[in-house]
Amino acid sequence: MSALAVVATPTHHGARLTVDLAAVAANTRLFAGRTHGALMAVVKADGFGHGAVDVARTALAHGASWLGVTSLEEALALREAGLRAPVLSWLNPVDADYSGAIAAAVDVAVPSREHLAAVLRAGLGARVHLQLDTGMARDGASPSDWAGLCRAARRAEREGRVQVVGVMGHLGCADEPSDPDNRAGRARFAWGLAVARETGLRPPLRHLAATSATLTDPLSHHTMSRVGAGLVGIDPSRSTVLSPAMTLTAPVVGVRRVRAGTPVGYGHTWTAPCATTLALLPLGYADGLPRAAGPRAEVLLRGRRHRLVGRVSMDQVVVDVGDEAVVVGETAVVFGPGASGEPTVAEWAAWADTIEHEIVTGIGARVVRA
Repeated sequence: MSALAVVATPTHHGARLTVDLAAVAANTRLFAGRTHGALMAVVKADGFGHGAVDVARTALAHGASWLGVTSLEEALALREAGLRAPVLSWLNPVDADYSGAIAAAVDVAVPSREHLAAVLRAGLGARVHLQLDTGMARDGASPSDWAGLCRAARRAEREGRVQVVGVMGHLGCADEPSDPDNRAGRARFAWGLAVARETGLRPPLRHLAATSATLTDPLSHHTMSRVGAGLVGIDPSRSTVLSPAMTLTAPVVGVRRVRAGTPVGYGHTWTAPCATTLALLPLGYADGLPRAAGPRAEVLLRGRRHRLVGRVSMDQVVVDVGDEAVVVGETAVVFGPGASGEPTVAEWAAWADTIEHEIVTGIGARVVRA
């Protein structure tokens, strides 16, 4: 048997990512209905890979009233796109452009006395959210530093140099609602609010809950909830059916019929057990396909799932389609909502032993955004 190879020459990389903003809208409405407080749409990391501006606009039109990001660069990009809703940025170095934040009316989180000093040096009028570590030993002031931070912020507020408009924290185990650390985190946040109040602070905004806690833990809601992954259909708590918003497709650029015993890809980790047809897709780990998922991953072609074979390469993967008469130019669905039988982001995350967030934020720049 001779091998026949047909290779297409696309005018671009070929892989395509589409985002269903109707799904973002539906998810936003669901979250807005789960809390009596305000809803912050977290659009960090380019809206979890879905497009920060589009996700932000959609969320604001369907129940969110705030936007949240990590860096000031992300916040200023939202302003440059014409978004005027309140924006909070919560992860910045002490030498960040806080004067730019003040000028653009961007709120900033303050996790330390050093950050507060940097904000005060930037000018008058900054709006800040004091950030408390509620049990993750990550961002936020430690409990031993909290009272000092609150006192310093209150002095600056009395002097008219800053407005303390919020106190924030984060729960590290909210994706497991029964974990006792959630109760401990709520208790530490309540303590932090009491300390802030004792120093004379009266912040109108108090926010602790992110996606999982918003869905499963009403005691953590306070006056605002911050939801990011949930807006695009990811529920880390696995408690609620959300609408996945991202679909990734790739064209078939090569088809070949091979004999039994034909090795495939680097290292020849897979060998055809019988005569079969192989389809080539122009998508690899440089585009965000996790290499670790290779031995288990599947795609949808012609309405049926087919397994990836061989290693995931930087730019391409090979799919065993058996006796299907696949031709160059057909489209494979790498992942999507799952309604038509295609793999989901959740399945790809399981195949790679990771979380959905890593899959959706990892799609590379070569993939066309439709």
